[in-house]
Amino acid sequence: MRNKLLVAVLGILSGCRSSRDLEAFARRHREALNQALDMEFKRWPSDATFLYLFNKAHLQQFGQVLQAWMISQIPGGATAVEQLVCDGKTLKGSAIETEEGSRRFVAQVTVYARALGVALAQKSYDTHASSERAALKELLSTMDLDGKLIQADALHTTQDFFAGASSRAPTSS
Repeated sequence: MRNKLLVAVLGILSGCRSSRDLEAFARRHREALNQALDMEFKRWPSDATFLYLFNKAHLQQFGQVLQAWMISQIPGGATAVEQLVCDGKTLKGSAIETEEGSRRFVAQVTVYARALGVALAQKSYDTHASSERAALKELLSTMDLDGKLIQADALHTTQDFFAGASSRAPTSS
């Protein structure tokens, strides 16, 4: 399963946007992947294989491992990051109308290390069950924020959002 997950990650990084794209990527690059990664795919994984993989994979744990790896690539680790940018976005095509007439959708909030140009943490949520504020608060609770400047939408600037969190006053340059 790990080899197929690795192929999926490589495909996604190469621009694949669906399980069919991943199947085409694996078919096109099967020989090179086998040689470069010391794998033995006799046949490329199908789109159904990738769908099954994403359904069975522990994506939360995978995200944590990926985050730890990205941070390990930063000279000085996470302590070298001085500014975090936080933002939430609605996932395209996820909005549906509820029986009550309101809109429900899937969204994602991201904590981005601006100077490095990488997302350090992400969390998806269903607006019926959670909110951007709750998702961001959960993400930030897993990070060392000491000495970090956090940039976020005005939605997150209330006192109760930062209750219990250490913060610092703005500095002038």
